[in-house]
Amino acid sequence: MQTVLITGGAGFIGSNFIPYFLERNPTFQVVNLDKLTYAANTENLSEVIDNERYIFVKGDICERDLVTNLFEKYHFQSVIHFAAESHVDNSIKNPDEFIKTNIFGTFVLLDVAKNYWIENANQPKKGLENARFHHISTDEVYGTLGETGYFSEKTPYAPNSPYSASKASSDFLVRSYFHTYGMNVVTTNCSNNYGPKQHDEKLIPTIIRKAISGENIPIYGDGKNIRDWLFVLDHCSAIELVFQKGKKGETYTIGGDSEQNNLNIAQKICAILDVIIPKKNSYKEQITFVTDRLGHDFRYAIDASKIKRELGWEATENFETGIKNTIKWYLKKYNSL
Repeated sequence: MQTVLITGGAGFIGSNFIPYFLERNPTFQVVNLDKLTYAANTENLSEVIDNERYIFVKGDICERDLVTNLFEKYHFQSVIHFAAESHVDNSIKNPDEFIKTNIFGTFVLLDVAKNYWIENANQPKKGLENARFHHISTDEVYGTLGETGYFSEKTPYAPNSPYSASKASSDFLVRSYFHTYGMNVVTTNCSNNYGPKQHDEKLIPTIIRKAISGENIPIYGDGKNIRDWLFVLDHCSAIELVFQKGKKGETYTIGGDSEQNNLNIAQKICAILDVIIPKKNSYKEQITFVTDRLGHDFRYAIDASKIKRELGWEATENFETGIKNTIKWYLKKYNSL
């Protein structure tokens, strides 16, 4: 039985990934190390809480002694690193935690793994030749796009927020451990995820929550900012594929081929709610424009041709079906169905 350390597994993507991974990989045991900050929710892992191959550890990835002790206890042969502060607005107001967790925390994990797995540079310890560190990152490290073009693995880094700058820094640290020590690393940079289990502060849960509570639905600026939306379980399938088959030292960009602007998303959600739980006036009347976010990137879009070509991955959920499933999940959560 191989044991994988998953960091931040009680967060949005991690809590979707762990049940998916355990079901598909019966020879793996998962240790989930999570600090349980405000964005984490152990209830999102209720389906695996009694799984004998799932172990939860509350702790901070910045604590080197803790991480070292876990490596010595469980003999990890792989790490899948989700843990990160990720809300852009919070990074603008309070960047300190983003710098600490996203940069220093990634460094601690890399360095402990390197010391445990590698004898000398480019010489892994016996039995650990295939030990792998999979770093989960974001397309925000590439900056912003105009009305045309796409991010790819070859796009120069140009982060525009404290959040994306901290993730860019962590990407570079991962890269450096491959080039300096020969560590078996892979990095994936994904577009905006949506789906079940996302924290209430994010765009899509906020639109749904505000709509059904009768409050104003806040949309930044003119609502024309565009993102490439990726259903979270499609992202999970891509992560597993890169973890199992990705080439050492490589980066893979992952997108859903589903560009939507924020106003369009709000209008689509309201139109679906008008059908599912109709009321006298359309939910669209609650849409309100608010002061734009500082340094708000205009457009993100991913060219995912590399992972499609080399690993055979495809997104299976389009935005029309994905958003309906997502809305139904949140309505159950908010006791509105």
